Amino acid sequence: MKFQKIIIGSLSLLSLASCSDKMNYNEYNIYDKDYISKTFANVGGFMTNIYNAIDYDYGSYGSATMGSATDESEYAIPGGAIEDFYNGAWSPTNAKSSMWTNMYQAINVCNQVTDKFQGLKFEDYELNSDYDAQMARYKNYEWEARLWRAYFYFNLVKQYGGVPLITKVQSASVTNSMSRASSDSVFQFILGECDAIKDSIVDDPTSFNLPSEVDNGRADRLTVLALKARAALYWASPLFNPSNDKERWHKAALYNKELLDAAAAKGKTLANDYASLWATDNYQNAKITCEIIFGRRIYGSGTNGSSNTFESRNYPAGLEGGVGGNCPTQTLVDAYEMKSTGKPIDAPGSGYNSSNMYADRDPRLDATVAKNGDVWPTYQKVALQTYYGGTNGEPISGGTPTGYYIKKLCHGAIDLTAKSKYKTDNHTWVVFRLGEFYLNYAEAVFKYLGSADATSAEFPMSAREAASKTRVRAGMPAFPESMSNADFWKEYTNERFVELAFENHRFWDVRRWKEADQYFKNIKELKITKGADGTLSYQTNIVTRQWDDKMYLFPIPVTEILKNHNLKQNPGWE
Repeated sequence: MKFQKIIIGSLSLLSLASCSDKMNYNEYNIYDKDYISKTFANVGGFMTNIYNAIDYDYGSYGSATMGSATDESEYAIPGGAIEDFYNGAWSPTNAKSSMWTNMYQAINVCNQVTDKFQGLKFEDYELNSDYDAQMARYKNYEWEARLWRAYFYFNLVKQYGGVPLITKVQSASVTNSMSRASSDSVFQFILGECDAIKDSIVDDPTSFNLPSEVDNGRADRLTVLALKARAALYWASPLFNPSNDKERWHKAALYNKELLDAAAAKGKTLANDYASLWATDNYQNAKITCEIIFGRRIYGSGTNGSSNTFESRNYPAGLEGGVGGNCPTQTLVDAYEMKSTGKPIDAPGSGYNSSNMYADRDPRLDATVAKNGDVWPTYQKVALQTYYGGTNGEPISGGTPTGYYIKKLCHGAIDLTAKSKYKTDNHTWVVFRLGEFYLNYAEAVFKYLGSADATSAEFPMSAREAASKTRVRAGMPAFPESMSNADFWKEYTNERFVELAFENHRFWDVRRWKEADQYFKNIKELKITKGADGTLSYQTNIVTRQWDDKMYLFPIPVTEILKNHNLKQNPGWE
């Protein structure tokens, strides 16, 4: 089996207990330099430590996704760690520190690769017929390591702001005396690394012509350009650009255009079917891989590493094997506009009918959300009952508090019943895809040129045209011409909300825009009740959550500050 843009380990696999665990590749001790340096396979095996660290969100906090700390969803089982983000329990002593620890461990491995494993000759293998191809792949490891080091720093800077920049192997005493670099310095490092390696990293990993699936799972030049484009957009955003430096928006527009142009030159395009982007064959189906720039394969304990962890965590309560999980909010459902008119449901002339509220809605709603009356998962033969007292509703444990269950990312044909033979399948977390970058470009060009329809010789595609790409793909009308800036921004942010739902963007988008007061203080649930005559009644319930502006950045874990007195805590968390 061949895999395109999917992570495959070059060493034997062990079982994966849950999606929050690392892929259990056999890992080499990073100090065992002589052993690792002996063979191509040993160095390649060591590289899996880097690919293991690429993050994904099939449940970042227990079984809860980051979306359940936003207005995207609500976790059905109360008392979980995700609630700390909005119930007042978040603090430097409860710092949600896994990203800090995991990213610095991964950065250390990258530094090991760039410092200790360059310039090897593998003389014992010079007479092998594949020596030149193996050497080409080996030499590419340097660029891969530098790319992912930059990516890991991006994860840190978007979460903490400035962090210590460690770019070489050094002693713990040196590391534990380093001060934080500014966020500007970290972003400049990321962008500089991407520029330094984009023309050196392989453009097509399969060009090594080695009989190994791992080559089809490696990062390439488009992955570098994607990181550069995303990082530039974050650096230009209000959280990191309080003076609204227009040149940052200019660079963000340039870098996102660079990625879009390079992707087009390689034949990349939006997939025709939005829902297919998370299908079980999204690593090999050309109708889907046309949009995916990089995906991280998730391994489980099933046949060929297949899994069902996300399904078991998110299938409706009341079904065998289902526990409820991350339930889409009414806030998210309301964001899906009308298909015929392209207008928000509360806009005059939209065509919305509250008595038939799901009719004529954006098709992405049905691809993302399971509602009362839907037959979901697809192996089911009876409709969901999400009303109070229904088979899948409150008050059963895990019964949806919002009136909905998640479809997106779930493979609905996976059958968790005891007699089923189809219990697991392939899962790939999409790290970078083309749809995001049309939206990134739209935001950057809008902020730089100043209006939705503005174009220039440098940017011939307007923000409105770019932001319409994902809508049109879904079967929605393009955004109309001559929108006011306020109207376009409202529509643009809504488009990101629905297009990128549950892809771990909402948590970070609202923060970088500094608009959490608008979005994160209240979420809407739908409460459905069934009368004695069988009629259903619908009522919206508002849930209030805590927000403090210090939450735009995470607290640095107190354990790190105790180890290093030169680290300064983020404002408000002192």
